[in-house]
Amino acid sequence: MATPGGQNYDSSRAESQSGEFHNRKTKVKRKRKEIKDKKFRRGIYILPSTFTIGNIFCGFYAIIASFKGDFYIAAILIGIAFVLDSLDGRIARLTHSSSPFGLEFDSLADIISFGVAPSLLVFSWAFTNLGRVGWLTSLIFIICGAMRLARFNIQKSPVDTHYFVGLPIPATAFFLATLVFYYPHRIENKITSVFIMGLVYLVSFLMISKLRYRSFKDIDFRKRKSYFIVIIIALFFWLVLIHPQLVLLALSSSFVLSGILSKMLALWKRHKLPTTSPQGEKIIEEHHQP
Repeated sequence: MATPGGQNYDSSRAESQSGEFHNRKTKVKRKRKEIKDKKFRRGIYILPSTFTIGNIFCGFYAIIASFKGDFYIAAILIGIAFVLDSLDGRIARLTHSSSPFGLEFDSLADIISFGVAPSLLVFSWAFTNLGRVGWLTSLIFIICGAMRLARFNIQKSPVDTHYFVGLPIPATAFFLATLVFYYPHRIENKITSVFIMGLVYLVSFLMISKLRYRSFKDIDFRKRKSYFIVIIIALFFWLVLIHPQLVLLALSSSFVLSGILSKMLALWKRHKLPTTSPQGEKIIEEHHQP
């Protein structure tokens, strides 16, 4: 016959075992949740890199298409690489998955898709009749592109994130791709080839220049006034559907020229200020005093 003390002992022992089982079960659930969270975070970190891999694939296949003479396909592939490059950075920022590896991986992808690929495309498209001058121009483009990427990589804390210093290499490659996309036939006329060579030298210089170009990173679609931007984007896509070659060439050319025009406007304002404002007159008087 069990005593009351024995019953209390058995009851407390059962409660203890039940508590241990519950704690063990909770630990197992927590461990499983940690494993799931770790896999999810790993997937989030891999997501931007998949876009970068797609970028490399497009650049590599654009090189092959250029050698085959498929200039139209090569230009489209560089355009797709441009879109993928724009998305991988935004996705990394949205998912808070930016990493030093991702930045270096993206930079190496850019030199393939936006350095080597457009350089070989333009060479095969327009410079085969220029001899050594043609391949030298293509080489200089790659060198300037590599210098532009190197400068961007060591620029850890930019003064103004709303602007790029120098023409970005993806925008440069996109401009050259839109040229080919507009006229995807081999250039036989030497005068036209020399003109395109001048354009390549121009954008190569702009890449390593100190001119400022808008980054458009400050656009926030969550703001109330963003509907105006959405309307502009919708109108742009509508125009692209109507006449893609002309619209894309006009867009890329406008961006290339925007840095030059902004600099010219700033110099004009700086030159005009001392002659029109009282403060400027005072500066001139102080400057001419012995």
